[in-house]
Amino acid sequence: MKRTRLLPVLPAVAALVLAGCGGGSDPLAEDTGDGGNSSSVVVGSANFPEAVLLMEIYAGALEAAGLEVETKPNIGAREAYITGIQDESVDVLPEYTGNLRLYFDEDATASDPEAVYKELQAALPEELTVLDYAEAQDKDAVVVTQDVADEYSLTSIEDLAPVAGDLTLGGPPEWKTRSTGIPGLEKLYGVTFGDFIELDAGGPLTLKALQDGRIDAGNLFTTNPNIAGEDLVPLEDPEFLFAAQNIVPLVRTDAVTDDLETALNDVSAALDTATLADMVAQVEIDKEDPQDVADQFLSDAGLN
Repeated sequence: MKRTRLLPVLPAVAALVLAGCGGGSDPLAEDTGDGGNSSSVVVGSANFPEAVLLMEIYAGALEAAGLEVETKPNIGAREAYITGIQDESVDVLPEYTGNLRLYFDEDATASDPEAVYKELQAALPEELTVLDYAEAQDKDAVVVTQDVADEYSLTSIEDLAPVAGDLTLGGPPEWKTRSTGIPGLEKLYGVTFGDFIELDAGGPLTLKALQDGRIDAGNLFTTNPNIAGEDLVPLEDPEFLFAAQNIVPLVRTDAVTDDLETALNDVSAALDTATLADMVAQVEIDKEDPQDVADQFLSDAGLN
C-alpha cells in the first residue's frame, strides 16, 4: 500500500540554492495542498535516489510501529532540507554524520565514526536530535574514468595537484562553497581545477558527464553501483577530506517518542554498507520502486 506522499517543492528549492542560501522565501513554508494530517510524522529526503530509498525505509519502519506517516521526497540539498526540519514542515530525515556535522560546525576535525558522531551531537542545535547511527556508510568520492587515471597516473586525490589546472571537475552546485568540496580540495591537497561544472549530487548528470568526457573528475558516492559497472576509479583520500559518513536519522527533538526512537534505532542496527549498496543498485540500475525495495529490506530484517 502506497503511503501519502507530499508534493515536492523543487522550484522553490532551486531558487534557494541559486541564491546561495541568502534571503528569500522559505522553500517549505507554503502548504503543499495535500491536506497533510498534523498528527502525522513527515519523513523527508534530499534530492538523490539513495536518500529517497532511506526515507522509504524510515517511513515503513515508523508505519510498522503504528505511526501515521507522510513522505516528502526530493526536497533538495542540505541547505534546503535543514530549513524544512527547523521550520517544522519535516520531522525526520536520513542524514550522513560527517557532512551534517560540518554543516553545523565547519571546524570539526574527527574522521572515525564514533568521534564524528560525538562532534555531531555537540554541534546540533537543541531543537534537533540524532538517533543511533548505522554501520552503513556512503561517502563522497572524487571519481575519474580509468582512462583519465591511467593518463595522469592517478590513484589518490593528492596526485591531482600538479595536473588539476588542466582538468575539469563536476559536482553539485554547493561544492563551490562547502568545506568538503572545492575549498577542501584546495586547502588539504593544493588541488585547484581549471574549471568546475555544476551538475548533481552524485547522480546521473555527473555520471554521464564523466562518461562523455565533459568532465575529467566528478563527485559520486561510494555506494554508487556505476563505479564498478562503468570502470570508474574513486581516488583515495589520505587526508580525510571526506570523514566518516554513517547513515543516521535526524529528528526534530520535540518529535521524538519512544516508538519513533525504537523503530529508527532498529533500522540503524540492521543497515550495513553492503546491504545499502545492493539496495541502491536495485533502485538505480534495476529501476525498482524505492518503496518496494525498502519494504523488502524491512521484511528481511523483521522490522515490518
